[in-house]
Amino acid sequence: MFNPLTTLSDAQALDQSDPLRPVRDRFLIPDGIAYFDGHSLGPPSRAARQIQDDVVRRQWGEQLIGGWNDAGWIDAPQRAGAKIARLIGAKPNEVIVADSTSVNLFKLLIAASRLSDRPAILSEAGDFHTDRYIAKGVARLTGLRLDLVPRPELEQKVGPDTNILYLSHVHYGTAERHDIAAMTARARDAGALAIWDLCHSAGAVPLQLNQDGVELAVGCGYKYLNGGPGAPAFLYVAEHLQERLSSPLQGWMGHAAPFDFTDDYAPAPGIDRFLAGTPPILSMAALEGGIEAFDGVSMDSVWAKSVGLFETFRSLMADRCPDLVCVSPSDQARRGSHISFRHPNAFEICQALIAVGVMGDFRAPDVIRFGLTPLYLRYEDVWTAVERCADIVDSGGWNRPEFSRRRKVT
Repeated sequence: MFNPLTTLSDAQALDQSDPLRPVRDRFLIPDGIAYFDGHSLGPPSRAARQIQDDVVRRQWGEQLIGGWNDAGWIDAPQRAGAKIARLIGAKPNEVIVADSTSVNLFKLLIAASRLSDRPAILSEAGDFHTDRYIAKGVARLTGLRLDLVPRPELEQKVGPDTNILYLSHVHYGTAERHDIAAMTARARDAGALAIWDLCHSAGAVPLQLNQDGVELAVGCGYKYLNGGPGAPAFLYVAEHLQERLSSPLQGWMGHAAPFDFTDDYAPAPGIDRFLAGTPPILSMAALEGGIEAFDGVSMDSVWAKSVGLFETFRSLMADRCPDLVCVSPSDQARRGSHISFRHPNAFEICQALIAVGVMGDFRAPDVIRFGLTPLYLRYEDVWTAVERCADIVDSGGWNRPEFSRRRKVT
């Protein structure tokens, strides 16, 4: 049962008893910063710095091109994919790291749509804009129709026209979470395939893709997986579906024999067929280092702390900053691992918070988001964030020219 905090000492006591407390030392976080933006860009891990240094100095620096074999660069997409698989409840051979989330979504939408002659891709109105852009582009290329409907209508709209149901598991703005098992089953029962965007899920909430019958998914490496800016993304294809799909991007790394240099394309067996170009090894190294921060950590313990951080944040904000209205679900089964608040001056308040060392982010038109990243976030950080927010709101400290929304939004 949640016990509300009343003092900073209460928060510090929770941190002292936190089983994940030692994990914070695996990250490089500047002093004086309460970092709530890990749902947009995770901080660097110490392992990432060490691995990248080794890649540059020893592997690349000494082995040169021999690093592809001697240092195992050629296997990096599969190796990193297998590490992510543990975090999302998948088999090691069902996940591969490649390209960006947008590119991987394109691959899966095209590949999956070819299995059916149904005319429609169904998705949620107001979902992340890049996903909609990619889906609209796929619809134009394939002659399919893109149906965008509000969240409450999605389940009833899945029907005989639905070729693919494509959804973000956790909504980027509000943190609302779909029932991934139920919606996947709904699509399957209607004769459609479901594709899931796990960008705000992987490394944040417990996932059991195999257990829940999920067949197709994509996700990024730079948020909760802490892979660095522009980190490679991943895609997941259930083992039983892999040989039925062919990637529309037939690059040489997805060839069955890439070093035979033949004119004809033959897809590689299994998940490897979704590779395209040469993997970016420095970025792969940083991602593998980020994932190493989860070593010895269960996703159940991560989620348990996320719940505690959320309840603490919501309770303190309701008491100290009641004008900021929480728009994230109170039911932990219906949300991800960030908490969002609505306010007419959300942008200015967010900028003022950043100026005093509390780093969250703003999403148009009027939402401040705070990522709850249990591997390194402390209860003390939550207390600090709320107290500084209260100071800013109570004093009108957000109403300064340098915090104006007329400035560039970052």
